[in-house]
Amino acid sequence: MKLSLKACSRACRVALFALVCSSVLGISRAHAQTWNELGPAPISGAGDVGRISAIVASPTNANKYFVAGADGGVWRTTDGGASWTALGDNFPTTAIGALALDPANENVIYAGSGEANFANHSRYGLGIYKSTDGGSTWTQLGASTFSGRCISKIIVSSTNSQRLFASVTIAGGFPSLAAAKNHPGATGPVGVFRSDDGGVTWTQLTTGLPNLSATDLAFQPGNPAIVYGAIGHIFGSASNGVYKSTNGGNTWTRMGVLSTSITYGRISIALAPSSPQRLYVLTTQPCDAAGNNGATEGFYRSDNGGTSAAIKTLIDIQATYGWYLSCVSVAPTNADTVFIGGFSFERSTNAGVSFTDVTSTHVDNHAVAWDAAGRLLLGDDGGVQRTTNNGTNWTAISVGLGTIQMYAGLSVHPTDDNVFYAGLQDNGVNKRSTNSKVWNRVIGGDGGWTQLDRSNPQRVFGESQGTGALSRSTNGGTSFSNASSGINGSDRNCFLPPYLIDQTNPQRMLYGTHRVYQSTNGGTSWSPISADITAGTGAIRALAMGTNNPQVVYAATNDGRVLVSTNGGANFTLRLSGNPGWPRVTRELFVDPTDANTAYLAVSSFGTNQIRRTHDLGLTWQTLDGDLPDVPVNVVVADPRCGTPVLYAGTDAGLYISRNDGLNWTRYGTGLPNACVVDIDLDTNRNRLTVATQGRGAWTAPVIILADFDGDGFVTGEDFDAFVAAFELGSITADFNNDGFVTGEDFDAYVEAFQAGC
Repeated sequence: MKLSLKACSRACRVALFALVCSSVLGISRAHAQTWNELGPAPISGAGDVGRISAIVASPTNANKYFVAGADGGVWRTTDGGASWTALGDNFPTTAIGALALDPANENVIYAGSGEANFANHSRYGLGIYKSTDGGSTWTQLGASTFSGRCISKIIVSSTNSQRLFASVTIAGGFPSLAAAKNHPGATGPVGVFRSDDGGVTWTQLTTGLPNLSATDLAFQPGNPAIVYGAIGHIFGSASNGVYKSTNGGNTWTRMGVLSTSITYGRISIALAPSSPQRLYVLTTQPCDAAGNNGATEGFYRSDNGGTSAAIKTLIDIQATYGWYLSCVSVAPTNADTVFIGGFSFERSTNAGVSFTDVTSTHVDNHAVAWDAAGRLLLGDDGGVQRTTNNGTNWTAISVGLGTIQMYAGLSVHPTDDNVFYAGLQDNGVNKRSTNSKVWNRVIGGDGGWTQLDRSNPQRVFGESQGTGALSRSTNGGTSFSNASSGINGSDRNCFLPPYLIDQTNPQRMLYGTHRVYQSTNGGTSWSPISADITAGTGAIRALAMGTNNPQVVYAATNDGRVLVSTNGGANFTLRLSGNPGWPRVTRELFVDPTDANTAYLAVSSFGTNQIRRTHDLGLTWQTLDGDLPDVPVNVVVADPRCGTPVLYAGTDAGLYISRNDGLNWTRYGTGLPNACVVDIDLDTNRNRLTVATQGRGAWTAPVIILADFDGDGFVTGEDFDAFVAAFELGSITADFNNDGFVTGEDFDAYVEAFQAGC
């Protein structure tokens, strides 16, 4: 329909309204676009939430703690963990690696951004945040000094609140710096830094220290002029070791507690508060470029401030993940009681000679602290745990702590508003089935993509990490059985392989390793239908299928390829190479549901064209990121119901929307944390958006219905009349196509939106 209002009489408009009204009777109510948190916070049973990277406790209030989500910002409890308040949802990045309190004023808090645990999901930082009012408000510091790298530790002098030290590492990932996503500061200086003005400015300390990742820091108890630093480049270096300064960081000396004849990987340290010369050191073996090896090298004790080692204990608590899992802590009043964390959590009561396994309710340990009552607090991949008896018994204190890290692969039930499925970092595949933040784990391990048969939502698929770890449920997620017969377990994988259900024929499915498999019997058996579509060493990280033509299949690989198949995935044509992005499973491809020749590509990298579209099966691409900030885009979705598709982009800094074909972008709605959005579900039947985030769980909000001109939440004749009145007055509010002018094209665009209900 192409009509100009100026050529249309009042009677014409009445007739036109009657015509278009007949097509919008089914439009649902559009509530204000405020985001609602879905959780998980926590997972039912053990009370698990997402990874905790740092903990600090008030020295005077036994029930007051601050914790850092690895990608979930900063949280505070004042009731001993019974409830939590998010403090960092508006930080420039929610990836946090370190927390510190000023010993002279616990209302002064520092949060170092960037998670310094070196995994692919250990994202880059953007400086240090400081609060002087107990966490209510924050100031960003050191952005130009530290952005693109991670803060592993912050310590504040007990005699001079203006003096603090920070240990700085590269952002993580395999290949190296994958988690930095090509941030321009990723290769900047690392090591130990000092500030003498409360964190405003920083100086890299280089006299005696190498320019390598510093993985830990500590003051000698009672003497902040003596500082210890651990240089622990995870890929190994002859310069890795424990360094000590006796003059406030001006000069440093490598200590003899570790041998110069051994090449170490990551290193963690702790000094005993009750015996300041007692130093404990946990060392790992260097890992290779793929993250392999990395087992515990040894545990050392020095009784003379690091000059020499008194013992070395051979203990492997880190499996092959020492680069990711490493922490040490000494009991405040007993120098012989020491805890070390890796995959398991271990306690020694004889100064490191022997250890007892006291692993909490969740494995993978990252942070240890002691509260004012002498209770031990532990941060792991399941949240925060507390013990009153040195680890013999544990209590999870994470209810309400919304720090879950989701992977791409969110699924939404077609008819039940409460039901969602998602895969979670180290917390399995989970299902939400009630109107609450409590989800239920239905598959263990690391949870990846989920898929529902929309014609029969009792049929659900989920996966754990690795090739062929696909499971199927036929009873709505109550139980699962393996559904990967025929998939070769030795195929290269993207840790969590992508797979698809052909919704026009749900018995047909596709699965991606380094090649594409097909099932024609709903996942009962599989056969490879394509050759290797990578460059020879990679794996498929994303798959997308045409809705109106499921023979069109798009694929992206973690070695930078984008390909397309027009025969159901049997043969692919290379369309792009050198495409940067995250090496694990993604949802970077979206196919227009009305035209399989049209697809969108999100590029999760700085300094490139982050949103692209093709109308010709990938032969040519146009850039749609307009005035979008230079930030990695992880997922893009298009709503094609209006003439100009409405675009949604999930970025490392929240969700953005464009209504003018990517020329201009704005943040969508209110209340969504500034978190890394990794997946989007656009439900046009419900006019609802749901997003999965890396670090703040799942959130949902209504879709803005543009035809609701008067903003009352309904699309009625009053909206049509209100638009007409504004148009006749030439009001800029009638500039419906956002081109800066009020013309007949705006009227046509409004009518189209009114008819489409968009």
